[in-house]
Amino acid sequence: MSHEFDYMSAMEMRSRIAAKEISPVEVTRRALDKAEATQSTLNAFYCLLSEPAMAAAKVAEDAVMKGAPLGALHGIPFSAKDLMAVKGVGYASGSRTMEANIAAVDAPAVERAKAAGAILIGKTTTSEFGCKPVGDSPLTGITRNPWNLDKTPGGSSAGAAASVAAGITPFSLGTDGGGSIRIPAAFTGLAGIKGQFGRVPVWPTSATPTLAHVGALARSVRDAALLFSAIAGFDRRDPFSVAGPVPDVLGAAHASVTDLQIAYSPTLGYARPDPEVVKLTDKAAITFRELGCTVDLVEDVFESDPADLWTAEFYAGVGIRLRSFMENQRDLLDPAVADVLEPALSQDMRDYYTKVFARYALRDKIAAFFARYDILISPVIPVTSLDAGKNIPDGLSDRNLVSWVYYTYPFNLTGQPAASVCAGIAPDGMPVGLQIVGRSHCEDDVVRAAASFERAHSAGYNVRQFNA
Repeated sequence: MSHEFDYMSAMEMRSRIAAKEISPVEVTRRALDKAEATQSTLNAFYCLLSEPAMAAAKVAEDAVMKGAPLGALHGIPFSAKDLMAVKGVGYASGSRTMEANIAAVDAPAVERAKAAGAILIGKTTTSEFGCKPVGDSPLTGITRNPWNLDKTPGGSSAGAAASVAAGITPFSLGTDGGGSIRIPAAFTGLAGIKGQFGRVPVWPTSATPTLAHVGALARSVRDAALLFSAIAGFDRRDPFSVAGPVPDVLGAAHASVTDLQIAYSPTLGYARPDPEVVKLTDKAAITFRELGCTVDLVEDVFESDPADLWTAEFYAGVGIRLRSFMENQRDLLDPAVADVLEPALSQDMRDYYTKVFARYALRDKIAAFFARYDILISPVIPVTSLDAGKNIPDGLSDRNLVSWVYYTYPFNLTGQPAASVCAGIAPDGMPVGLQIVGRSHCEDDVVRAAASFERAHSAGYNVRQFNA
């Protein structure tokens, strides 16, 4: 049976906690109860942290009752993906090879969310080392989509998206090295924000340090912006951390978009999207034009698919982390992941660095493109959610584990801010995501475009409440 807390927004929850209308203890207890009740169906959590969560909720409630200053996320439950460190808690990265690993520290985003008063209820599932854009791993099994339990929620932030879409927490921390926030946001009808590379510090060092982002998943753009604003900002522990001021993404969620110059690309020049996906993103482009934006159709954003540039970097990094297991205990790994790591590990140094410099050239070309446009919109994924347990859609079997995604990994190569927002519901009853990419360091433009679209074209968030 549904509870009033299940689909309450983070913004409402924050204000009602501060007004003493609802209790952090009650809110956290409900989140934990629903997480436990849905484990057998959704399988969204790698581990639940019931005792520390309830202890933190009691401290949060005491602060409210005493009239103490409250943080921006005071009393709101959240979860963190198992590619992020939580002090004293298992840190397996979705892999049986790391099953005994315990984190010595909190990742900066976890640390900051807690410092802002949020209550960590658990760690969510991920594909092994974030290597697949679907939601399963040998360690945790299959995570399922609340919209349809036969479908994947996407990945690699699988449990993060499933838990938010199911109404367990209002928002969650995810990571994105090739689309791992935007992909599950699209498959589960959520809003997801990947900021500028380095805007949210990543530490301890990722297996993919030049591609990895930490960001927010939520049921609305405003809630995602609220969490993002609490975790963003410089941290000297991350050598890539952006030292400049953080854009006002919360303010941007209410700002006008009439001045935006938008490029709309259904394929980026190389993708093969499902026609039903394109129908909804076409409508999204029309919505932006109706909002007063200038919208140009641009077929060829890229001269060619940069999948090989991304693959060389991402899978080489993970491959080095898992090399000893690849050589000695390959049976512990997801077979599909092991297969894709092998060629990445055998790269010739000259070939690898040729791709590195091609990546920098690509970044310069895209910067020139964004000298003409503020925003690029496209599909997030070429299809709606695929069956749980599958790695690649049937119609795209010539692509590898990630290259079938098409739309997201280019903007990890460039490091630009990007978001996913629900564009609508396809005829199969599943959500379709709209990707919104901004100029370098302009998260505020991304958020105001996403929030404006969400207000103008409500796509049916929470139309299927997942009760437990």
